[in-house]
Amino acid sequence: MSVLEILAVAVSFLGIWLTAKRWVLCWPVSFVACALYAKIFFDVRLYADMVLQGVFALFIVYGWIVWVRSKEAAGDLSVQALPVAQAVAGLTAGAFGALAIGWLLSRHTDASVPWMDAALSSFSLVAQYWTARRHAESWLLWIIVDAFYVAMFAFKELWLTAGLYGAMGILAIIGLQRWRRVTT
Repeated sequence: MSVLEILAVAVSFLGIWLTAKRWVLCWPVSFVACALYAKIFFDVRLYADMVLQGVFALFIVYGWIVWVRSKEAAGDLSVQALPVAQAVAGLTAGAFGALAIGWLLSRHTDASVPWMDAALSSFSLVAQYWTARRHAESWLLWIIVDAFYVAMFAFKELWLTAGLYGAMGILAIIGLQRWRRVTT
């Protein structure tokens, strides 16, 4: 456990909490968390997750723009139901991404857990996209992804980060409940 990991956990927790509350401030806070975790993941050879932080940074900019444009006159952020066709397309893209990234990592890097790293990174991108599009179902995918991340980070002895992802799973349950109440 390093000072950097402690800081990354605190900032990440704040970003997820703000997202569950549907506060636009979640995006810049999450951007800082991405930068911190990119360094941590590089240090422990979780390369897909390191690159994922850069991609998340792009999604953060996108999500921030979408959310600011989507705020209703009352200042509330609307939540949209995820159409079944989009859910299937997203999950299919996640599976293909996991296979492609896993193959690259296992063949061309010294990644310590290439297939799990790839799968979690790929499905995290799907969940992040659904979050940016304001789909309550994003939280369901986050719950599943976070559970597997806990196991991977425990294996890598990133105990604080494993704890963070456990807490994020709990926040995802809360986010799902809150977002389902306001889904249109």
